[in-house]
Amino acid sequence: MKSDVEDLMPRLLPIDCADTLAPLNLDGPPRNPQEYLRQVQLEAALCPEVVVAQIDPKKLKKQQTVNISVAECHAAPAGFSPSLHWQQRQVSNFSDVRQSITKNRQHWSCHSLDDNVLMPTQADEEGWKRFCLGEQAFQGLSSCHTVAEAGLDYSKVGFPPLLTIVSRLSQSTVLTVLDILISWFEEVGFIPQLGRWLYALLACLEKPLLPEAHSSIRQLARRCAQLRSNLVSQDDDNLPALNLLICLVARYFEQNDLADRPE
Repeated sequence: MKSDVEDLMPRLLPIDCADTLAPLNLDGPPRNPQEYLRQVQLEAALCPEVVVAQIDPKKLKKQQTVNISVAECHAAPAGFSPSLHWQQRQVSNFSDVRQSITKNRQHWSCHSLDDNVLMPTQADEEGWKRFCLGEQAFQGLSSCHTVAEAGLDYSKVGFPPLLTIVSRLSQSTVLTVLDILISWFEEVGFIPQLGRWLYALLACLEKPLLPEAHSSIRQLARRCAQLRSNLVSQDDDNLPALNLLICLVARYFEQNDLADRPE
């Protein structure tokens, strides 16, 4: 009686039943199509019926790349959303920045960094928060130093997204750091240094976007819209930055359902 595995083999090549009784040598390459199919059948029969994957749950948590949110984007309060002309101008400026980064990436990446610039490894989540936002922001303290107050001590205020720094980031690192900062944004809030880094990382994000990049930038726009919906004044210092990030995600990266519509 033939095995179930043999019955499932595709009948693309004929098998001579008379040859099935001949000894089969698995040590060498098949000498003809019939011998190849017999080797495949035998190897399949030797495979276990059930295979249990050995998965480390801790690694799974870090390896998740797609975070799909079905939450609706918060509409801007009346008078808080920018005009269409403003959005178009920001998209044009952003496109120019991206082209400049692409054109000069090799030039800037060849410049040596200062001795105090120690970039974290890609997987160092806490290291990137400290590097980009500074020690106080990483610790979630409400009052953060300005550059003048810190005396250019970037360990306190975070390193700015200089071209010599962002030009060294691979696409996987860009997306990793973007996810880290979006996560911090959702947990803590918005500060100007965060906005500068988010803008720079979006400028380095290559198109066409990977699925996980789509998810990340949509998550960013929704968080910006949520925070904007809670603002009480159109003079809030964070409003232009929030509008800008929403605009770039929606208009430049073509997530049109998240776009602000003219009032």
